Amino acid sequence: MGDQRPNLPRRAAAEGLAAFALVFAGCGAVITDSERGGVLGAVGVALVFGLVIMAMIYATGHLSGAHINPAVTIAFTLTRHFPKRDAAAYIAAQLIGATAAAFLLLLVWPTAPAELGATVPSIEVGTALLYEILMTAFLMFVIISVATDSRAVGAGAAIAIGGTVALDAIFGGPLTGASMNPARSFGPALASGTWTDFWIYLVGPIVGASLGAFAYQLIRTSGTPPGAER
Repeated sequence: MGDQRPNLPRRAAAEGLAAFALVFAGCGAVITDSERGGVLGAVGVALVFGLVIMAMIYATGHLSGAHINPAVTIAFTLTRHFPKRDAAAYIAAQLIGATAAAFLLLLVWPTAPAELGATVPSIEVGTALLYEILMTAFLMFVIISVATDSRAVGAGAAIAIGGTVALDAIFGGPLTGASMNPARSFGPALASGTWTDFWIYLVGPIVGASLGAFAYQLIRTSGTPPGAER
């Protein structure tokens, strides 16, 4: 049977839906925690982000590759694991999906509690940038290993990636919001009008994902052909 992979518009739509789910569930958890007196806590919120990423990878990984993150798409493109001609469509879809979810949360919560989950650093800007770079590098290192190397986790990729998101969010969430994803930060920032130090959540994830991807490329042994994609 031939390759039944969807065309670019359908793959981009899958990316948009996955980004929508990420923001609606993850930022929705931030709002729930704020509105219900910390019922979830930092660990609970982190687990929601990790679980929704896990679910979306299982749901859309076979369709689009489940990047769900402009920084991931850029890193795959820079390392030649993703075609440049498709990158713009993926990034646009991710941003649109995340923004739609944030505005839906605003419709449900018109007073914008917790700034709709917008990411704002609670530490010095330079330290926040370093955290975002390193957290995203850890995440991308895991993503590219399970996405491009047949010796890695395989069917357990969703668990590995979702677990890394949750891990990063547990130790970094209280400090920077643990974005690791420009789309995840852009949607709530636009919907709530919260742009404090927003540049950190563009620069940090893009630099971090690129570093993580190139680090894996550097240390892995030869034998895995380029162009593989989850």
